[in-house]
Amino acid sequence: MPPGNYGMEEEWEAEGNADIMVDFLLPTGIFLEFPVSRNDTIADIKKLVWRRASSEPLFNALGDPASYVFVCISSAAERLELEAEHRRLADVRPFACFLQLVAREGDRAEKLANAQISLLIGKGINEFEAQKNHEVSEFRARLRAFCEEKALQQQALPWFQWMECNFPCDLEPCRALPSRGGGAKAPKKIFINIQFEGSDESFMLQQDPQEPPLALIRSALKKKATVFRWVRQEAEDYTLRVNGRWDFLYGDHPMCQFKYIFSCLRDGQNPQLTMVYHSTIRAYQEDQGSAWRQGSKSSTSASKPPPLPLKKVGRRGGLCLSLEPLCIHLLQGSRVNADEGMKLVVQAGLFHGSELLCKLVTSSEVAVGSDPVWNQRLEFDINVADLPRMSRLCIALYAVVEKAKKPRGTKKKSKRADCPIAWVNTMVFDYKDQLKTGEFLLSMWPSIPDDKSELLNPMGTVEKNTNVDSAAALLIHFPSVRPQPLYYPPHDKVTGGGGSRHVRLKEIMDNKNHTEFFEDEKELLWKLRGAVQSLYPESLSKLLVITKWNKREDVAQMVGLLRAWPELSGLHALELLDYSFPDPSVRAFTVKCLKKLGDRELMQYLIQLVQVLKYESYLDCDLTSFLLERALSNKRIGHFLFWHLRSEMHVSSVSLRFGLILEAYCRGNIHHIRSLTKQNEALGKLKALSDIVKSGSQKMSADDLKLCIKQDSYMEALSDLLSPLNPSIILSEICVEKCKYMDSKMKPLWLMYKNQWVPGDLMGIIFKNGDDLRQDMLTLQMIQLMENLWKKEGLDLRHKLEQAIEEFTLSCAGYCVATYVLGIGDRHNDNIMIRETGQLFHIDFGHFLGNFKRKLGINRERVPFILTYDFVHVIQQGRTNNSEKFERFRDYCERAYKILCRNGTLFVNLFAMMKAAGLPELSSFKDIQYLKDSLALGKTEEEALKSFKVKFNEALRESWKTKVNWMMHSLAKDKRP
Repeated sequence: MPPGNYGMEEEWEAEGNADIMVDFLLPTGIFLEFPVSRNDTIADIKKLVWRRASSEPLFNALGDPASYVFVCISSAAERLELEAEHRRLADVRPFACFLQLVAREGDRAEKLANAQISLLIGKGINEFEAQKNHEVSEFRARLRAFCEEKALQQQALPWFQWMECNFPCDLEPCRALPSRGGGAKAPKKIFINIQFEGSDESFMLQQDPQEPPLALIRSALKKKATVFRWVRQEAEDYTLRVNGRWDFLYGDHPMCQFKYIFSCLRDGQNPQLTMVYHSTIRAYQEDQGSAWRQGSKSSTSASKPPPLPLKKVGRRGGLCLSLEPLCIHLLQGSRVNADEGMKLVVQAGLFHGSELLCKLVTSSEVAVGSDPVWNQRLEFDINVADLPRMSRLCIALYAVVEKAKKPRGTKKKSKRADCPIAWVNTMVFDYKDQLKTGEFLLSMWPSIPDDKSELLNPMGTVEKNTNVDSAAALLIHFPSVRPQPLYYPPHDKVTGGGGSRHVRLKEIMDNKNHTEFFEDEKELLWKLRGAVQSLYPESLSKLLVITKWNKREDVAQMVGLLRAWPELSGLHALELLDYSFPDPSVRAFTVKCLKKLGDRELMQYLIQLVQVLKYESYLDCDLTSFLLERALSNKRIGHFLFWHLRSEMHVSSVSLRFGLILEAYCRGNIHHIRSLTKQNEALGKLKALSDIVKSGSQKMSADDLKLCIKQDSYMEALSDLLSPLNPSIILSEICVEKCKYMDSKMKPLWLMYKNQWVPGDLMGIIFKNGDDLRQDMLTLQMIQLMENLWKKEGLDLRHKLEQAIEEFTLSCAGYCVATYVLGIGDRHNDNIMIRETGQLFHIDFGHFLGNFKRKLGINRERVPFILTYDFVHVIQQGRTNNSEKFERFRDYCERAYKILCRNGTLFVNLFAMMKAAGLPELSSFKDIQYLKDSLALGKTEEEALKSFKVKFNEALRESWKTKVNWMMHSLAKDKRP
């Protein structure tokens, strides 16, 4: 076939409602050809086909239109049934303009649900079925049963609990009113605009912000009865809703604790609320229930999965009698790509988390070839009986080349260079606890060419590379140790331990920066493990680190000790989700502790909890069940869990696990599919708009962008949806005339929406395509956490004060401390913003943890944080002798820093959990060292404060360097084309 462009991509990328000629093949064998609009829905096209077919032969042989479905070939060259008939042809994007009408087979509702879920999660449900993998099938069946049972329970909830699940209150971390600074007292009364549902009348009420929502409802009903002479109604029949949002105010919380009311108080605005009848909410509840019943009907009518087999326990003797060393047979490789003249070598190691269980083993060298053959036995220096349950076999394939030989007379031997090619990990036991036997073809992941220090990657996934057609692979064989299968036995015998040297133990426990132990410390910790359990239970991680996981007796004792271990707080338990602690008993204990987290706390750490799913060795795990249960019990958690998972579906190493969890969530919350699908369609259109803006051969004007948005398909997709950034905010009507794109490298889109409930109120969102924003999300999460910690200790560095200068002073203190602790870079004048209220804030978190930009080998940011004399001038109200104001600012900074230091371990743990995200500036423990240093871990509070004072004075003294950096940045910006 001659080279050229095939398919319809150009037609689908075109703008407007242009007609496209489409070929149709009917079940009767009749062939039709006629033009349809690229923006017609599949349902509209079906009506057109039926109208045309009515004048064709054999029309009477056709049944009801609902009995048929269109089939096309997708752009991925797959057969695609178009069950979701609300989609436009331009959104389906078939590879060719050919649609075949076929009779529906199977349950339509089930197939429609599968089609909707497939589109939503970005992975076809049929791909899960095509795996023909017992672990996938059993996990999928269990999750589906679990989520559908949870959905059934949700429908039976009383009204208040149903509200807590679907519209959880958005609250501040503390119940206090916004402080007013400068000695001003918080207001005793606030003015609130109240409107009744279905009525145009509204009136202003004065209310005590410390009273609960029910008190405001009673006041509103009383005034309504007085003004309009209505019959008095019961306050319990109403709920307060924020105008223009799916945000409700209810429960016993004071009004000022609701984030919406809190922000209105801070910004000096009057809250705008609507009194909504409970019957309206019950109608919504019933609508949700009917959607679930329809989905569950299809679920029950479809063929049910077979019952899950019971997990086998250890056979007689278990592994205790298996004293043979573990070995594998390395058979051969395939699709190996290396330079001629090199030799191929395989290295293998057994790991338990980050701990190497025994010496590495290395294969013999074989000549380079696409399908090299080793046929070699690799034996490990550890008995099968001593293998921990979560033993992981890590394998690396690399090439070696002889370096130039040294001249004669040189005693040094010639050195060899290792060239990493690929790596792969696999578990030694399968998901049913059985020791693996037989042959396994392991598709490998490509190694990073520059990473020659460590060939093995124990932190990496245990999934095989899904790109099996091009990935290098190794064929290995696990020999049978016994004639019958061997299973990991249960821990049924536990020994105790004790000791007396508690003074030394306390020294070890008090050292927060302890990451490595001397041998005598390890011995003491193990001897005093009972004392650690009773006196220092929060230091469980230190005991787990020194446990000898390659000794069967020690493992049994540790697991037995764990069964009686006091439950930790949720925050202390987060540390145990690191990949260094893979034992199933440890992870089960950790999840048990995490259940103590409230919904707001869980939301705060959800990003990390999603990332550590990547450390799980098997699909079925306690952490997955925990996250799904909480997501199905709180729609806000469900919303963000969905998008955290969905955003990484393009990563092949996690797409199977994340896809299965997403499918299960959709099965358990069918009603949520509607709004998520709408958001997904809108994001697709925004990406298309962004691509048009960035790829135009000539500069696109703002008017050109507006013309694109005004197309029916864009207007429909971008209107009447919930914001993916905050599911409480309704993006109802896009204000096309105020939309634009920003003049920076990625050309972010600036979109504005009208609030139809509040005249003149506009909401804006920025859409940026092409950058990995997870580092920005992580940084913003940390700043939010800092703010919450400060507020809990009575230090609010954001509230609006009587004067903008006070707002600047407080927000500048928060900015200085946060950017110093997190090591935020790129702190030039384009990234530092000030609101009209005086609040200072930073944008663009592309560099953190001390990764500052360099120019010509010179560090452009030489100060610990930005504190220019311009800032000081504002803080001192323009008077050079106003030292009182500046000292107050210094005190704010020091108080804020001490609060963060007291919570330093939490920040370190949260960053450590994000190593799995693969962020360029956060990939190892070395990257977290900056955070440990900035938070002065291991130092006393006095030592930490002393160090911070030095940094503060340095920032003030060296502020001229900041001015030079800003000037150079401005000059470089002005020279841009």
